[in-house]
Amino acid sequence: MKDTSFNLLPTMIGSMPHKDAKEACRVVVRFLKDIPCWPQLPNLTSRESMAIQVSEGFPGIIQKGNDLLIDGANDHSAALEQLYMAYLENDSSKFPMTEEYAAGFYQLLQQADLSPLAIKGQLIGPISWGLSVKDSTGNVILYDEILSDAAAKMLRLKAGWQEKTLAQICKNTIIFIDEPAMTSYGSAFFSLPEERVIALLQEVFDGIGGLKGIHCCGNTDWSLILSTGIDIMNFDAYNYAESLTLYPAEVKAFLDRKGAIAWGIVPTDEANIQKENVASLKDRLEEAMAPFTRKGIAFKQLVEQGLLTPSCGLAGVKEEAAILALELLTELSREMRRIYG
Repeated sequence: MKDTSFNLLPTMIGSMPHKDAKEACRVVVRFLKDIPCWPQLPNLTSRESMAIQVSEGFPGIIQKGNDLLIDGANDHSAALEQLYMAYLENDSSKFPMTEEYAAGFYQLLQQADLSPLAIKGQLIGPISWGLSVKDSTGNVILYDEILSDAAAKMLRLKAGWQEKTLAQICKNTIIFIDEPAMTSYGSAFFSLPEERVIALLQEVFDGIGGLKGIHCCGNTDWSLILSTGIDIMNFDAYNYAESLTLYPAEVKAFLDRKGAIAWGIVPTDEANIQKENVASLKDRLEEAMAPFTRKGIAFKQLVEQGLLTPSCGLAGVKEEAAILALELLTELSREMRRIYG
């Protein structure tokens, strides 16, 4: 386990509402000097939506509007073989994200005078991506053993490519896997066995050399998430703080092996962004942490091994609201560090 003594520094999930990559990066580096994150810009083009953004290079993939499909009319065995060869050779250069799909990524690379403590990247995880892509019969590929395995291996390579490229800015890298679909785990809509879920997630994590994290923006089985090899667990502490309190033993074990919790404490809907202030969010964060202190976890440890983030991405709000959310985030971090740091 690497150093995760963040002391509640701020970073973000990824998405921004901007249609101008330069302006989005200007906002990021203004507020997130210590741990900047490249901005995903789904309002700029559908190619930047989280599922489509990583789809380049997958055998037989077709984008139809906002949908991803596997072309069933042609044989893709040669392309699959090339993917597996790149995987076996650990050649992530074969599966980059191009600028047409990630303008904010490339724009961040061009920012001058960056001297962060760490740099963060992100991509959709294999569970959510597998539920976003359909095969030629209309079934999602998550339940196809060959295609889901290929998807995890491709995402592993893309995560590795991101990490190596971001290391040009800072050698301390953080790569998050975004898994919104894990909120459905255990429901009638999600029938994949636990061991398969863990295997697919672990496949991607194993391709990340630096700090690796997972973001899930709702309630899920946190014991499953914490059993993987992650260094950082990011959850929506604004709306679902109580969901994590059901797993005190697992959280304690995770922290004791130097894992970090990223508290998604700043709301990402406009009404609540406008309603909250630093004092109210500080109260909410301390209330979210309190149950763990009653279960034998020191408050000091929660602070030292903690990050602060918005509860989810910010693409769904106006630019002014996104800026206000980041202002709240950085001011809350500053206040918590002043008092407890």
